[in-house]
Amino acid sequence: MADSLERRVAIVTGAGGAIGGAIAQRLIAAGARVMLADENDQSLSAAVANLKAPAEQVAKFHVRAHDRLGAANMLAATLDAFDDVDILVNIPRSTQPGSFADLDGAGLSEALQLNVVNSFLLAQAVARHLVERLEADRDAYPGTILNVSSIAARRTVPELLAYSVSCAGLDQLTRSMSADLASYGIRVNGIALGAVMTERMRQVLRERDDLRAELVRVTPLGRIGEAEEAAGVALFLLSSAASFVTGEIVTVDGGRSVLDPLASPVR
Repeated sequence: MADSLERRVAIVTGAGGAIGGAIAQRLIAAGARVMLADENDQSLSAAVANLKAPAEQVAKFHVRAHDRLGAANMLAATLDAFDDVDILVNIPRSTQPGSFADLDGAGLSEALQLNVVNSFLLAQAVARHLVERLEADRDAYPGTILNVSSIAARRTVPELLAYSVSCAGLDQLTRSMSADLASYGIRVNGIALGAVMTERMRQVLRERDDLRAELVRVTPLGRIGEAEEAAGVALFLLSSAASFVTGEIVTVDGGRSVLDPLASPVR
């Protein structure tokens, strides 16, 4: 599987976080060159410093604008650094909690912008580049896109309304993109994460003493997942081992989705 990503070029957004950093590390270990992108420049620089990789395999892009121009600039920076792009990994952001009664329109709009519109704009820019490359050379590598989502998209947790709705939108974006791009051979998949140990999860666990035990209780595998485990599934979907897989949302939650919903944050 590692050989299938040799010299491929990937963009990983949210790379300053645990999951983005773990995915970037897996891609690098598989031979890919990676553009790490994040809006938090400090976290981004720390993630780059922590990577085990030759300097020529890594570049970083500090995201300053989440709009069409920002997506174009990220793509241009990747092309400048590595001359091409083959893979995109979109990682959504956690949003402020709030129930239907408490949440205002601005909060919902922000979540949709962060996790659906931003992912759409960057995926569209990358997909157009891939299509142009394929139209110029029918034997070119078609490329692949991965959207990282959450089981919150399918579970009713009232205080996570904005995040849940935005993740559901991202999942549908994944399916729609896969149908549109399949004729070019471009694959689009997603992974839906359950409780994975991230900076946000650690913060929530500190705030709620009882949450760790409850998460473990309702997860058949009996523990919270690690970012590296999510990255392993991401690597599979991005590699040639998944060459006949597209439009799928793969659940990575230790079996939690087969049980009754837990009314608490999932990430």
